[in-house]
Amino acid sequence: MLAVIKTGGKQYKVAPGDKIKVDSIDAKEGDQIVFDEILLISDEKNVEIGAPFLKGAKVTGKILKHDRHDKVMTFKYKAKKRYRLKKGHKQPYTQVEITDIKN
Repeated sequence: MLAVIKTGGKQYKVAPGDKIKVDSIDAKEGDQIVFDEILLISDEKNVEIGAPFLKGAKVTGKILKHDRHDKVMTFKYKAKKRYRLKKGHKQPYTQVEITDIKN
């Protein structure tokens, strides 16, 4: 069974047992989280598509850890003007293990 969920403005294809990295969620490690914006649920026989979301469908997961991605460097440069700007950014994320998909 698989589902497509929406969280943090992005869509993720998930199945039970998957570990995904989503935008930072304000909850503690080890807590259960419920995703209720489900766009699609599919099993071996049939597919259900929401318009835009499925009513009554839920995907539950367990928060494994909070961390930050690798640093991404940005660099601005203007020729002949002595202008150089170098910045780094580390985006925070939450790692979630999908435990159950309910229709």
